[in-house]
Amino acid sequence: MLILLPPSEGKTPAVSGDPADPAGLRLPELAAARTRVLQRLVALCGRSSERSITDSLRVLGLSEGQRGEIARNAGLLTAPAAPAAEIYTGVLYDALGADTLAAPEREWLDRTALVFSGLWGVVGLGDRIPAYRCAIGVTLPAPVGGLTAYWKKNLTVALKNATEGRTVLDLRSGAYAAVWTPGPDAAALRVLHERVVDGVPKRSVVSHFNKATKGRLVRALATERVTATGVDELVTALRDLKFTVEERPGPATRPRQLDVVVTDL
Repeated sequence: MLILLPPSEGKTPAVSGDPADPAGLRLPELAAARTRVLQRLVALCGRSSERSITDSLRVLGLSEGQRGEIARNAGLLTAPAAPAAEIYTGVLYDALGADTLAAPEREWLDRTALVFSGLWGVVGLGDRIPAYRCAIGVTLPAPVGGLTAYWKKNLTVALKNATEGRTVLDLRSGAYAAVWTPGPDAAALRVLHERVVDGVPKRSVVSHFNKATKGRLVRALATERVTATGVDELVTALRDLKFTVEERPGPATRPRQLDVVVTDL
């Protein structure tokens, strides 16, 4: 099985350690593509004039109060790296709590989860990376350009090979899901909050709880070290873990559409 995750916007910098090696991350065939993005990002953020810094903030979609992110990006070539599970923070990763899993569960997680990244393409949660700021919607200077199109081109073959014969559970957000679409043997999952309003059940997507539920779901799968062969087995495993799972109809050529319905926030 393979679980596809979004990155977190917030990241906790490593305090020590060697820099990241683009060829030492999952899917090492992406090393050259990663290096191009890394070099363009460092060059963009390494400019020191006031006008250049303002331009870098604009390109990366950051505010004036986030100038520290520009300086951090400028030092990425030598910045200390740590496992991605320690770098990525935020609601999903806090709920996942990878650092509190037992060793066999953490090994399962490191093998099973792939995090999509504007900078790295994809990384495993055990891969050593530095803290960075570079969302998938960014457009970097040539020859990289828009990162969505760039990674869509560079990830296609690598991910086809990596997912062949494996059941894929897609938990990515829309922007990262646009980079690559798995086939019909995959499942794309969303979380719905159900509440009763004037006696009528109402369902909606709640961003914060959506992320927290996905984190708890991945943790539950890791705790049991689930090895589902096919989406039907995956749905059964999730129901055995006490998640309420419903399937929505969709095109036969696309991933199957699953909803996890929760009633408590």
